Amino acid sequence: MIEEKSKSKPENDEGSVMQRLHAYWRMPYILAQDTEKPAENPFSKMQDSKDDQSNHIIFRGQFNFIVMNRYPYNAGHLLVLPYRPVAQLADLEKEERYELMDLIIEAQNILQRALKPDGFNTGFNFGKAAGAGIPSHLHCHVVPRWNGDTNFMPVIAETKVIPEAMDAMWERLVKATSV
Repeated sequence: MIEEKSKSKPENDEGSVMQRLHAYWRMPYILAQDTEKPAENPFSKMQDSKDDQSNHIIFRGQFNFIVMNRYPYNAGHLLVLPYRPVAQLADLEKEERYELMDLIIEAQNILQRALKPDGFNTGFNFGKAAGAGIPSHLHCHVVPRWNGDTNFMPVIAETKVIPEAMDAMWERLVKATSV
């Protein structure tokens, strides 16, 4: 159910009236999430594999690695994460944290060389409530962005257009690796 617009309803920053979608069926789903068994960790499987191409691993460091996101927000969306599954940055040893930060910078450099984006969204989601799909294994998202890279598809069709196949993007990004 969507509430009707009304002059008495609060306005957002742009001055238009905020609509609220009531989805009462969601609360049982939300509450049930706390009792589900933990999801399998796909990062552990991929890091143990020797096939970097099929796992879309771009670079392996001593403590961390860079991999393409299988469900990207944008073309070239990378993840930087430790081999060791930990939930919080404070759980990492100093050497792991230092290399993690260096690889976040390298991920941006790789994307800059390969795709020439105008900017980046870079960050972590800690905990399921914050959007972490795999809360037991922290990972940093490095998402390239371009001026004008938004269009009507996400709004109208709830669809994001990714313009290049994962394998082709992997090849492009590996060629742009400098370390």
